[in-house]
Amino acid sequence: MMLHRSALSLPGRAWGTAQRWALAWWRILYLGAVMLVLLLSPSSYGRGTRHALARHVYLDTAPVLLGFTALAALISLVLTRIVVVTALSYGLSRYALEMVIRVLVLELIPLTAALFVAMRCTIPNGTQLALLRRSGRFAQLQSRGVDPVRAEVLPRAVAGVFACITLAALSCVVALVLAYLGVYGFNLAGLPGYTRMFGQVFSPAVTLVFVVKTLLFSLAVALIPLAAGLYGDLGRVRPDVTSSELGGLARMFAVLLLIEMGSLMGNYY
Repeated sequence: MMLHRSALSLPGRAWGTAQRWALAWWRILYLGAVMLVLLLSPSSYGRGTRHALARHVYLDTAPVLLGFTALAALISLVLTRIVVVTALSYGLSRYALEMVIRVLVLELIPLTAALFVAMRCTIPNGTQLALLRRSGRFAQLQSRGVDPVRAEVLPRAVAGVFACITLAALSCVVALVLAYLGVYGFNLAGLPGYTRMFGQVFSPAVTLVFVVKTLLFSLAVALIPLAAGLYGDLGRVRPDVTSSELGGLARMFAVLLLIEMGSLMGNYY
């Protein structure tokens, strides 16, 4: 009898899980649409909102910019050295620098920047939103006639997108410079060949895929953790912020993986 009940409850549990996942993805898409509308609305740029935007952009970008750039520089030096030495041992030195740029700049740095911003900024921001909702902050803003989404969510979303794009762009420039120095040293003899190879790697199609991938990465790490914090269930007996974080983290990793797979297919197939 107990086995029969368990068999009957399994489809119900699966259906409930599917409903929760569908609702979570719908909320993410809805939040993205709301953020787009608010960004295009002139009323979103009042004095208070401008101050909040500037503050969150600074707090989410400036403190991590130097550290992540140094990390990207260290990874660039190590990876460049490993690839160059390995290529020389196999007589493939002419392909070493191109391989470094393809692996490091096109694939590794944008993904690393997105994960770094998520762990450092957007996941904590999602937790802050959940705590603000539970503390009644959103109800207080609504009672004063202030839209809580415009006041609290929009600045955090814009800051997450800005931080991810800024870190990825700056780190890619640093990686390109260090890759050149690691191969040619402090001289300009290899600059013509390097620029020619750079143009061959960054063809219009590859550049478009790179830009779109970086933008999608930034949107994913900015919106998914915020949606998890904004729409987390408040009606539980014991609200658990950690469970909301883990659900948002799983969805974020799934989206990043799909974007990276699409980028690889666009670049190499």
